[in-house]
Amino acid sequence: MTRLPAPALLLITDRSQSARPLEGVVADALAVGCRWVSVREKDLPEAERRALLRRISALAQPVGAIVTVHADLEAAAEADGLHLAAGGDPGAARHRLGPSALIGASCHSGAEVAAAIAAGADYVTLGPVAPTASKPGYVPALSPPEAGAIARRHPGRVIALGGVEPDLAAGLLATGFAGIAVMGSVMRAPAPGAAIAALLAALQ
Repeated sequence: MTRLPAPALLLITDRSQSARPLEGVVADALAVGCRWVSVREKDLPEAERRALLRRISALAQPVGAIVTVHADLEAAAEADGLHLAAGGDPGAARHRLGPSALIGASCHSGAEVAAAIAAGADYVTLGPVAPTASKPGYVPALSPPEAGAIARRHPGRVIALGGVEPDLAAGLLATGFAGIAVMGSVMRAPAPGAAIAALLAALQ
């Protein structure tokens, strides 16, 4: 298993929610201690996505941060790892990317979590654990305690995703999660660095 960054705070990009260029948002997050970024711009043409990935990797390298990419197996060869959609094949990704790549998968149930980890995922995201503005009207299928019970069955492997604010973050760790993932709340924030700093403080 490839170890997760510590603290395990995953920043997922979404330029559609950001009023600023992603590089600026990521730079602010890295400056205050974020050490894991995943590029999720799946709608970008391949060449543009890879160029963005290289620019974000260049920002991350000086501080030793990990950069992964969502869903793009070929681009992941130029990054530190790959995040798969629900139902993806971690085993195939591992075969292509090698033992040192950080490979994760999106999950929404205990069965999906167990299957992804058994197939070779280093980690999974589980959620949403709370209502989230990134998916208006979406009702979480799992309450934080229910999701935490799933996380406890897979110590160090499950990242809480969806609607995670600082007042929820510490409680999620207490229930068994290895860390948290955030997207829209940081992408939309007037001061992304301050938003990340508040989350990191909660994780301490």
